[in-house]
Amino acid sequence: MNLPIETPALLFSATSLILLAYTNRFLTIAQIVRGLKKTYDQEHTKDILIQIKNLNLRITLIRYMQLFGVMCLFLSVFAMLLLFIDQQIIGIYLFGASILCLMVSLALSFWEISISVKALRVHLSDLMEDKKQ
Repeated sequence: MNLPIETPALLFSATSLILLAYTNRFLTIAQIVRGLKKTYDQEHTKDILIQIKNLNLRITLIRYMQLFGVMCLFLSVFAMLLLFIDQQIIGIYLFGASILCLMVSLALSFWEISISVKALRVHLSDLMEDKKQ
C-alpha cells in the first residue's frame, strides 16, 4: 500500500472552512444566549429557560464538532509527517482516523442543524397558527 503525502493535505482546506463555519455558529449562539440571559433576568419566564437549554445543547455539540474537526486536522498533519518519514502503514491508519474524525464532526453538525431547524419551527408555529385563523 502506498499513500501519497498530498492525499492527507486535501483535508486542509475543507477542514479549515468547516472550523470557520463552526466558530461562526458558536459566536452567533453565544450572542443569542447572552441576550436571552438578560431577558430572563428581567422576566423569569419558562419559555426563555427552555430556549437557553436548547442553545446550551447546541453549544455543547458545536464544541464537540470543533474538537473532532481539530482532531481531523491534527491527524492529517501527523499522517503527512509519518508518510514523509516513510512510515506508510501508520500514516495510512492515521489518515483513516482523521477521515473518521471528520465524519463524526459532520454528523454532529447535522444533529446541531436539525435541533436548530426544530427550534425555528417551534418559534414560527405561533405565526402559522395566526395565519390559519
